[in-house]
Amino acid sequence: MGDTPYADVDDYLEGLFGAPDRVLTAALERSDEAGLPPISVSPALGRYLHVLALAHGARSILEIGTLGGYSTIWLARALPEGGRLLSLEYEPRHAEVARRNVADAGLTDRVEIRVGRATDSLDELTRAGAGPFDMVFIDADKPPYTEYFEFAVRLGRPGTLIVADNVIRDGKVARGPSDDAAVTGVQRFNAALARDPRVAAAFVQQVGAKGHDGMALAVIVDPRR
Repeated sequence: MGDTPYADVDDYLEGLFGAPDRVLTAALERSDEAGLPPISVSPALGRYLHVLALAHGARSILEIGTLGGYSTIWLARALPEGGRLLSLEYEPRHAEVARRNVADAGLTDRVEIRVGRATDSLDELTRAGAGPFDMVFIDADKPPYTEYFEFAVRLGRPGTLIVADNVIRDGKVARGPSDDAAVTGVQRFNAALARDPRVAAAFVQQVGAKGHDGMALAVIVDPRR
């Protein structure tokens, strides 16, 4: 779970906000009891996503990768009345747990969790003329990150904020060719994002309870380029 000093600082920072949130704590516990992998964003990064969504004034959010719905809750809580979040999840068992967590958070009126291969769901959304979404959060299997990004641009508009998690991978992305499909997938995504004229992008390294990783942030400036 990362170096102890980083985790200690995360605990300190979260402690500044008071007692742990019962709903969010229960969501992690329910996910753990169901045997879901412990790969949800940390509380600090969940709060970061929440603030990003608030700062952006997002009313419609697309999430690619639900897992147990922990980040879903953080994002959905930032939505104003009438806002909507659509989350895509491949594993039916994960989606079932996420729906229970979202219900416990009182957010079923604004969250839809759709099950299936993400690229298939994204293609269906594109063909149906869905969107535009104000914010897209990508946190799913890493090899198709570039494809997820392409769909995010198609389903967005000028000003749409795209956030992708796990783009540093303990620094492995900077070490050249890799046998790890997750690393090579992220390397391909990072390179494509950096040279894409349709967006203004930045990468942010992060350390914390999850160790050394980071997020990519991009704003669509002209989807037609």
